[in-house]
Amino acid sequence: MSIAHGHKGGFVRSSSLRPRSLAVGVVLLVAVTTVACSSTNTASTTTTTGGSGGSSAIPASAMTDHTGITADSVKVANVSTLTAGLFKGAGVGTQAYADYVNSTGGVNGRKIQVTVADDTFSGAGNKQATQSAINNDFAMVGNFSLEDSFGGTLLAQNPGVPDVAVTLDPATSKLPNVYNAQPAAGGWEEGPLQYLKKKFPQDINGVGTLLGDLPSAQPGWNGEKYVMEKLGYKIVYSPTYAVTQSDFTANVVAMKNAGVKMLFIDQMPQNYASSVLKDLVQQNFHPIVVLGAAAYSNALVASSGGAGAVNGAYLDQNQSLYLGQDAADVPAVATFLHWVDVASPGFKADLFTLYGWLSAELFAQGLKNAGTTPSRGSLLQALNKITSFDGDHIVTPANPVAKVVGNCYLLGHVVNGQFQRLDDPPISGSTHGFRCDYAYVKPPGV
Repeated sequence: MSIAHGHKGGFVRSSSLRPRSLAVGVVLLVAVTTVACSSTNTASTTTTTGGSGGSSAIPASAMTDHTGITADSVKVANVSTLTAGLFKGAGVGTQAYADYVNSTGGVNGRKIQVTVADDTFSGAGNKQATQSAINNDFAMVGNFSLEDSFGGTLLAQNPGVPDVAVTLDPATSKLPNVYNAQPAAGGWEEGPLQYLKKKFPQDINGVGTLLGDLPSAQPGWNGEKYVMEKLGYKIVYSPTYAVTQSDFTANVVAMKNAGVKMLFIDQMPQNYASSVLKDLVQQNFHPIVVLGAAAYSNALVASSGGAGAVNGAYLDQNQSLYLGQDAADVPAVATFLHWVDVASPGFKADLFTLYGWLSAELFAQGLKNAGTTPSRGSLLQALNKITSFDGDHIVTPANPVAKVVGNCYLLGHVVNGQFQRLDDPPISGSTHGFRCDYAYVKPPGV
């Protein structure tokens, strides 16, 4: 699955960076991990521990490494792309959780101190900031960057340094010292597609989609396409679009001519999805529209030209309605939004903010169980024991150690310009408001 669906992928663009060529194939996030696991040094100088994902090699030196931690504080680094405010949310979310836990006395009496570094959307910047974190901070937490492969090479060389973050680079995400609260697993949940098939059985023979023209976008679509075709969906339109594209009129006309009845733009974030929705209205073309997690935004309706352009669209993601709709029923949502506003008053939370928050929460859980005098090594040992994580039910459960996700998801739709849950179980129930039917399916070889 890719980040645009919780783990379902998409692109983010900025007009002020690299002449609008900035893009993110997030599959998660967001980039789907289809490459082989990176090798890890397993010489006799390591300590082997692990959760259900298998053993991880922790260097013996890490067990006595107390870099960045004192009796009353712990320093963590967040290395993200902040240029033009691109992934500012990642740092805000990390700081927000630190503020929250510090307000309760910290973790075992230690206050979390967050340093947010901008990698300036450059590989050299990411590598430099990562090296600084390795030298000065106890761990890296909540990073989000298109250039994380550069820092990832340093993390591979320093397996005793914990990194708790949503990573885009497949090789980095596979490292045993990297822990992702919402890992990408290369497949897709069958449940949402089964739901839509039952609801619109005559429309699945005319499926369209639009894919960003970056290699990192393709793996997420590969997983979704595999499950679609397995269930009898017929894909009649699936071109790529340039990351500089802002007008989709030609695509809308082409998909109309191709007989598209159901349009999946669940690989698109809000800025692209809103452009498509606006052009659909202008061409008086109204297929069934399915959105993903990266399009779930308070800006979607206004950017699309109003509620009329978005009403009736479906939403499929691995998060609760964390922008506020679930605040009364999911305590973690209200807590998240409150502390985001404390960390950055007036800032509008987004998917990257949630990722920063979740990463900091996962880090704090590990630190709490890392002993009275925690080392980097004991933190890694503690993180290796967290085999189920859902951020107090704000997202669907995942296993950060095994780097796998489950079969749960949320269905929603847009009514009167507002996102609402759709046919989901009660939040008070055993699955905490998420649907957990059918299976998570991976293509062969993934």
